Amino acid sequence: MRVIALAVLACLAVAGCGSTSSTDEPTIPPEIASAVDPSPTHPSSGMPVPSEVPGEEFGTVFTARPDIVRAHPTPFESWSRADGNKVAIHFVTGTPECYGADATVTETDTTVTISLRTGSLPESADKMCILVAVFGTLEVPLQAPLGDRRVING
Repeated sequence: MRVIALAVLACLAVAGCGSTSSTDEPTIPPEIASAVDPSPTHPSSGMPVPSEVPGEEFGTVFTARPDIVRAHPTPFESWSRADGNKVAIHFVTGTPECYGADATVTETDTTVTISLRTGSLPESADKMCILVAVFGTLEVPLQAPLGDRRVING
């Protein structure tokens, strides 16, 4: 009797997993699709397009460190307008006792492309570092006021 019950359940499971034609597939409404993938990518670089957020202070403030080691490109998630000719970029990295960040900027009339790199501090090479994610902020100087230019990941 147990074998028959298992066979019936198996048949029901297989019947429930049948395929549907492409016309029967549900479509995802645009408002749900944007919630599923809220970060569009830039067409030429494939990097996420960061969003502007209000200028309040976010997370741990990092100072630019061009001497970081084992550096790798890190996309920033958002940015804020800062005082003067600066923008503040917001990203995730390790603790500032062991990890640092640096950025290079390329400016045009329409865009400000910021390439963020994060890596280890040279003085932490022989230290034990905890693996904790930190939401960080780095102020990046610009050659000209931001105005209405777009800020994008490099």
